[in-house]
Amino acid sequence: MVQINFALKEVNCKIVYYGPGMSGKTTNLEIVHQKAPEENKGDLTSISTDGDRTLFFDFMPLDLGNIAGMRTKFQLYTVPGQVYYNSTRKLVLQGVDGVIFVADSDPEKMEENLESYANLEENLKEYGKDLADLPHVIQWNKRDLPNALPVEELEKKINKYGVPTFEAVAVTGEGVFPTLKVLASMVLETINKIDKNAAKPRAQAPSRPQAAAPQPAAPQPRQQQVQPKAAAPARGRAAAQGGKKKAPARAAAARQAGGRTAQAGRRPAAQAAGGGRGRARAPQQAQRGPARVQEAAAAGKSSSGLFVALLLFLVLAAAGAGYVLFFMNNK
Repeated sequence: MVQINFALKEVNCKIVYYGPGMSGKTTNLEIVHQKAPEENKGDLTSISTDGDRTLFFDFMPLDLGNIAGMRTKFQLYTVPGQVYYNSTRKLVLQGVDGVIFVADSDPEKMEENLESYANLEENLKEYGKDLADLPHVIQWNKRDLPNALPVEELEKKINKYGVPTFEAVAVTGEGVFPTLKVLASMVLETINKIDKNAAKPRAQAPSRPQAAAPQPAAPQPRQQQVQPKAAAPARGRAAAQGGKKKAPARAAAARQAGGRTAQAGRRPAAQAAGGGRGRARAPQQAQRGPARVQEAAAAGKSSSGLFVALLLFLVLAAAGAGYVLFFMNNK
């Protein structure tokens, strides 16, 4: 996996040389280390044995300068060629960004080439990676052998994904750097694709509020039309309730005012009557008020009865006078 250090502005990529034993993996790294500029390379670490020079892995950091403002560094590894150390192969493949498969052009090594290529696919699957999608190239090494297999035959039997291939003689350095250069460009292209895919949601983010903005605007006029209708009854009810509440308040205020005026009128009368007597007579006068009203009503009734009796008397008198005159005229 590509490691990006934004603090140091560095991009670290991991490239692994894979292939059968004695195919030329370590020789490729040694040539790169010899011919790379001193300021762009690190130390080459190699663990060798008598049977196979690389028991575990070779490692060499390679600096390819600034790319898009970031310092790009490639860490180059090789895996042990022996099948016995397959667990070490898996460990080296962890976090790989690109693979250079080094195939031996010797006809006797064809089975080992096919076995190693199949082993590469199996180990990558354990990390959830597919060799068809992972940047990788194939190097046909040892093309200087007199009995080297034709490139067409190697392509047909090994290169089933149609990836770029290179002829090389690792001992002399032929084809070593072209192989590494093409794979490095493929890895960098993959990084650019990842950055573009990550930048697409950011570019599309501003368009979402624009599409969502007209949606809440539709119901706003309806709310403005409904609100005045709903507010009118509320105001009428509030006014009616206010009127109802004010009516008792006004009546109570009028009663209090009347009581105050009555008390104001009684106080001078009590003071004029002199002290406690005036205060004592006030309740008696209040009790005599209804009696006087009843007496006045009775007097009115009696006067109306006398008027009716007098009127009846006059009618009878007129009738009697008329009768007397009628009787005298007949005689």
